[in-house]
Amino acid sequence: MNSLSIFFGFIGGPQVIIILVVVLLLFGGRKIPELMKGLGSGIKEFKNASKDESEEQLKEKK
Repeated sequence: MNSLSIFFGFIGGPQVIIILVVVLLLFGGRKIPELMKGLGSGIKEFKNASKDESEEQLKEKK
């Protein structure tokens, strides 16, 4: 088992609610949509970069 799966094994429903409340208190209601938009675009860029990398590796193998 890797350390990431061990870490997420300890997070349950109540812990997620506590984390969301803390984020709401720290950033406020107006900043959260901006943060989620930035997070979403970051994830999209990561997926595109990993897809491009895997396509390049497939081309190199041919």
